[in-house]
Amino acid sequence: MTVEIDRNSGFCGGVIRAIEGAEKLLAENGLLYSLGAIVHNEAELARLHQKGLITVYKENFKAETGAFPAEPFFGEDGNDAGAAPRILLIRAHGEPPQTYIQARELGFEVVDFTCPVVLNIQKSIREAAELNAPGGQIVIFGKIGHAEVLGLVGQVGGKAVVIENSLQLTDALSDGRIDTSLHIDIFSQTTKSPVEYEEICRMLAQKMASPDLLTVHNTICRQVASRHKELADFARTHDVVVFVSGRESSNGMVLSELCKKENPRTYCIVDASGLDASWFSSDDNVGVCGATSTPKWLLEEVASRIKNLH
Repeated sequence: MTVEIDRNSGFCGGVIRAIEGAEKLLAENGLLYSLGAIVHNEAELARLHQKGLITVYKENFKAETGAFPAEPFFGEDGNDAGAAPRILLIRAHGEPPQTYIQARELGFEVVDFTCPVVLNIQKSIREAAELNAPGGQIVIFGKIGHAEVLGLVGQVGGKAVVIENSLQLTDALSDGRIDTSLHIDIFSQTTKSPVEYEEICRMLAQKMASPDLLTVHNTICRQVASRHKELADFARTHDVVVFVSGRESSNGMVLSELCKKENPRTYCIVDASGLDASWFSSDDNVGVCGATSTPKWLLEEVASRIKNLH
């Protein structure tokens, strides 16, 4: 049996930047707050928690008091983080403007590691809304409730329509939430499927009162977009594919489905403990790959475990 790790899998540039920044701050301060999971991968989160990273959530914020909460924050590991330095990391997904105001009101020093690609989209959404106000609409193709999408919607005070798929687009057109007589700017979450986004834009264009009223913004990350074709080729050229991803990774869900479509013998796991020897034969050519939130060290650990199964 041969085992190959996909050379294109692993952290995207935005996640690398955030994690390297977090590790530097942890080395300097010993403790650091992250607003939400810095990466949607349980194994990597556990590694960073060991270094002193504490994940906190917006529901812990009490902006109306204008002060640090009396009760401590609690991280995912349950440790009391109330005595930690008040440094709050904004992860690669980004946040709406109100979050920064809220955090500073609570006494945090904010360190922003929003991915530069996401920052550019946020800026473009604000500009589009200003240029076409009041007779325009913002539509975002993305996962409802996803941190990046919430950050994008927050740039225009919530005045955007979010759709996850073609069915939701049809519904939004039918019930009037999307008005095709207005100028529409459509954007995509950076990690969505380029093929799906192209289809969504095609469907919307067909419904517009005039083609001049639709502006399509190419906002899928180039690194992510190229990974779709590369991963499809990788899945087709291996007998078995093992896809490694955190349970909460939106990108992982998209890419794992892509692998399954190209290769029915695709198995999705969180870490090496999820491997099953019955998936493999001694003469299989096995491919190991993962999401943009899957660390290289975890892919290597999974590949090593597979080699020792037979």
